Amino acid sequence: MSSKLLIVDDDELLNNSLNAVLTRSGYEVASVLKGEEAIQQIVEFQPDIVLLDLYLGSITGLEILQKIRAEKNETPVILITAFSDVNSAVRAIKLGAEDFVLKPLDLEQLEILINKTLNRKNLERRYELLKDELQQKFGPYAIIGKSDKLKKVVHTAERLAHADTTVLVIGESGSGKELIARLIHEKSERSDGPFISINCGAIPKELAESELFGYEKGAFTGAMDKMRQGKFELANRGTILLDEVGELSQELQVKLLRVLETKRFYRLGGSKEVSVDVRIVAATNKNLKEAVEKGAFREDLYYRLNIAQLHVPSLRERVEDVALLANTFLEEFNRKFGKSIKGFTPEAIKAMETYSWPGNVRELKNAIERIALLETDTVVKPEHLTFLSHHPGFNTKKALDGVGLVAVPDHGIKMDEVMREAIIQTLDLTAGNQIQAAKMLGLTRSRLRYRMQQLKIKYEPKKETSEGTRG
Repeated sequence: MSSKLLIVDDDELLNNSLNAVLTRSGYEVASVLKGEEAIQQIVEFQPDIVLLDLYLGSITGLEILQKIRAEKNETPVILITAFSDVNSAVRAIKLGAEDFVLKPLDLEQLEILINKTLNRKNLERRYELLKDELQQKFGPYAIIGKSDKLKKVVHTAERLAHADTTVLVIGESGSGKELIARLIHEKSERSDGPFISINCGAIPKELAESELFGYEKGAFTGAMDKMRQGKFELANRGTILLDEVGELSQELQVKLLRVLETKRFYRLGGSKEVSVDVRIVAATNKNLKEAVEKGAFREDLYYRLNIAQLHVPSLRERVEDVALLANTFLEEFNRKFGKSIKGFTPEAIKAMETYSWPGNVRELKNAIERIALLETDTVVKPEHLTFLSHHPGFNTKKALDGVGLVAVPDHGIKMDEVMREAIIQTLDLTAGNQIQAAKMLGLTRSRLRYRMQQLKIKYEPKKETSEGTRG
């Protein structure tokens, strides 16, 4: 993917010559003759480097540079100046310019400087990515698992990464859809560009358009300071993940379809089209085909998004990955909380593998974080998992022998019975201590007492020789 250069020089002959030479060298080039046009062109063209003449008639290159930096725009700027203006060029570097070249231009020197600047920016971007990944052994965006189902999804994602087409990732909440989207980005030719994720279901309806497409100054109350770029502009030359895309309003679905087809859009309150080069990955936990049949999702947009589809399996579909994930998360939270929990007992692993994990990998990670934060034992035991037992998915039938956890019979069980048994078993573990039992169940003490009264639990601790009384 070619880099984008913007030339700002009022010498028309030099401007045209630079444009021709740099275009032949493989760059995507835009140019303006007036300094006043530079800021707007930077916003619209999104260049990787700006070649800026120091003197442009009514406005100087220094003034333009100051305006660029005032907008918090970090695009590298290379000054073009005469030998007599070297002092001004040095001032420009102090204001944030990358470097300067002298007239008459040595085109070979200029291209070396351009390549050096681009390489530096790429190295900075790579450094930030590596720094994030080194925060933990497996990296924040690693896909962890050894199951055949997960391996198949990863293999397909890696093949689709090189196609630069729209991909629809489907799967339950917490199953890892964003990780698959990141993998597609990192394995694609756009990996040097940004990866921008936006949860379409988490944006208030009245703000959704401005979040996606940005807005111009004065577009609405509160937009008085300056123009703001939306997620699509921020993702230029990279990838944007539209998570929970099925939550978009019909109006925004129309606008998204147009962006998919033209790569252009208007900012809210804007009159000029903005052009972007973005790959779209959409994700959803909804059945979009059913939404189309019900009229809740546009059929044309569905087919435009569904050029390639990936289904991310739920955690209960890849039980063999539970232990690996749990140990990985335990290492992470040991470091975070300064703990030294060494692992899980076989019974604890069995208990986790028999739980249905309705919240998938996200729920498992949250559970391990809770254990690492609250428990003091050197290993994780089944009793440390009893806070999961209030959920009917915590099925330990055939998994444990003699360990007090809820078992779901083949014919099913009523929720009140599950809750009643969970409370009784937790009280067994705490020898009747309601404060500790409430903590293990994730309840307040008053809420626990209310539940006990509601479920008619009159608890008496077990005795050594019998099971005790469970009222």
